[in-house]
Amino acid sequence: MMILETERLILRQWEPDELHLVHGIVGHLPTMQFWPAPFTIQQSEGWLRRCLETYAATANTLGRWATVLKESGRVIGDCGLMISEVNGVAQNDLGYIIHADHWRNGYATEAAAAIRDYAFLRLKLPRIVANMACDHHGSARVAEIIGMTLEAEFLNQKNRGIRTFLYSMQRGSFQ
Repeated sequence: MMILETERLILRQWEPDELHLVHGIVGHLPTMQFWPAPFTIQQSEGWLRRCLETYAATANTLGRWATVLKESGRVIGDCGLMISEVNGVAQNDLGYIIHADHWRNGYATEAAAAIRDYAFLRLKLPRIVANMACDHHGSARVAEIIGMTLEAEFLNQKNRGIRTFLYSMQRGSFQ
């Protein structure tokens, strides 16, 4: 099921039989270098299961979605919006993971902007956040480009206790 379409991308729900595609992204060391470690196949299976459960629990409005290049049909990432605990608080968490082979092409920014618009214009959410390791400059830059501002820094217990940036945006500040 397609959720969003941009100029170059389609964001669609993951299918139950796409574990190999999920794992090709979250199990890839260069792509996951800012996470505790690349996912094992079992962790990738859990990630996919949580995606599918989120679709069902939210009437297909939230979730992490396969990020597909329109031109080729190739899955290059996993992006979306989930309710996640971030620094101890349940938040509308915008996330984007683009396979390292496709970094620096603007795909994360394009997907994140579409998700931001979806969150504020369609879902009418009051606020969204994004969090990333403090040394993940590319991810921080994506958040800034789409209009998010640095709200806080915290030690992320979900990611080795490392210093993490929390970016946020309110619907009222969205133009």
